[in-house]
Amino acid sequence: MKAEKRPTRRSVRKQVSKEEWQKRVDLAACYRLVHLYGMDEMIANHISTRVPGEDNAFLINPYGLLYDQMHASCFVKIDLDGNVLYNPTDYGINQAGYVLHSAVHRARHDVDCVIHTHTLAGMAVSAMKCGLLPLAQTAMRFIDVAYHDYEGVAINLAEQERVVRDLGNREVMILRNHGVLVVGASIPEAFNNTFRLERACQLQIMALSCNTELSMPPRKLIEDTNRLYLPGVRRRFGLLEWPALLAKLDKIDPSYRD
Repeated sequence: MKAEKRPTRRSVRKQVSKEEWQKRVDLAACYRLVHLYGMDEMIANHISTRVPGEDNAFLINPYGLLYDQMHASCFVKIDLDGNVLYNPTDYGINQAGYVLHSAVHRARHDVDCVIHTHTLAGMAVSAMKCGLLPLAQTAMRFIDVAYHDYEGVAINLAEQERVVRDLGNREVMILRNHGVLVVGASIPEAFNNTFRLERACQLQIMALSCNTELSMPPRKLIEDTNRLYLPGVRRRFGLLEWPALLAKLDKIDPSYRD
């Protein structure tokens, strides 16, 4: 007796537009890079991006895969109300991811990508009353930082209003006693913000641990430096770096493109 054949799934690439497929590849690359640079926490946290041509839809990770297991075909498409529009996997989505990310995507039409992490450095700074300090050039990239007080695990839809209020038009928000959230006008820009924010948090922990008086540059100099790192002043940071980062991933494991 012949074994019954399981139905094969249609290729995700054949079911989405070329533009959405490219977004999926970049999103998978972003997850792999967050893992590569040690900013993931097993299956927790989320990176989302808008679906091209679908204003009310975004892609987010299936809840159950590690960041280094993400690939272009795995992402779940949901709308701003939490309805699953397309799920090519056997996994669901994390409610906390929906609550945080849908709030930002609904309110900020200039934002294409949202990244939320629980790095040790980010969580440590989130617990400091002083917040993020402009201790060196890397940290001066972020002097207009939003802060959102801890309200417990982010599964309550009522928190969305306060998340949006506290974020305002900023690119970075520190979630007190929780972690960090960054946004970007593209996936490469959001990853660049995440990478640089993580370095700034690591720098602060290292500097404060040295038990010595710290030198702080004059405020005017900090502001002038910050202005040079704002999007579009010199270049949109993250775009120039992205092809090199993809080449790095391709050399390590190109399966994120599948």
